[in-house]
Amino acid sequence: MFKIALNAGHGINTPGKRCLKTIDKNETREWYLNQRICNKIQEKLKAYTGYELIRLDDTTGKTDISLKTRTDKANKFGADFYLAIHHNAGVGGKSGGGVISIVYKTVKEGTVTASWQKDLYDAVIKNTGLKGNRSVPLQKQDLHEVRESKMPAVLLECGFMDSKTDTPIILTEDFADKTAKAVVEVIVKKANLKLKNIPAREKPKTTQKPLNNTEKSNSEIANEVIRGLWGNGEERKVRLGSAGYNYSEIQSLVNSILSKKG
Repeated sequence: MFKIALNAGHGINTPGKRCLKTIDKNETREWYLNQRICNKIQEKLKAYTGYELIRLDDTTGKTDISLKTRTDKANKFGADFYLAIHHNAGVGGKSGGGVISIVYKTVKEGTVTASWQKDLYDAVIKNTGLKGNRSVPLQKQDLHEVRESKMPAVLLECGFMDSKTDTPIILTEDFADKTAKAVVEVIVKKANLKLKNIPAREKPKTTQKPLNNTEKSNSEIANEVIRGLWGNGEERKVRLGSAGYNYSEIQSLVNSILSKKG
């Protein structure tokens, strides 16, 4: 059984971890972007057998769990692979950026960890096209998550939140879906996972189910949106999509309810 430790970086209110306001007026928090990709990875992996997975973050985003707690949990779990999903910053509103794949500074070429690093980077670039202009997209750094984990570990920076090139892309549902698809493709191959053998008559119908397994109807969610519980603009779109709801359907209901009240 292949054990996966999956981590969405930061919490909702971690200071500074958000998109640049001049590019994204909603200043979408990094946590929303990170957890959306992690949620999609989990959902896509459900089609396979042969693995166990734990999340190291608080999936509600309310608590920014310490890095030590996260790596300790992964080590205790006996994970075979540690994956941290983050989004970057540092171009100051200019163009450029791209995806970066990071391992610990002492990792040598030809090792299992180096293989994970390159395969994940190559797959994400192939699926999303977000190559950017980084001179060293495969980086070695002294970061806690890749240093203190006792298994092969990779930290993916999935684009820059202060790049006028990257930000409009990384905010989209399509980018998150393609990134998750790329990650799962690599995990399936390297962990030798197998597709579940589901008889045709038992295959579930495709439905928009919230990822947190709530059972609220679209009408209930629309009323919550009106009460301000799901944020505004792009933040609302990101949060609804991450929870498994169809943004367009919910927004249409919101508009209909508001027009009747008016």
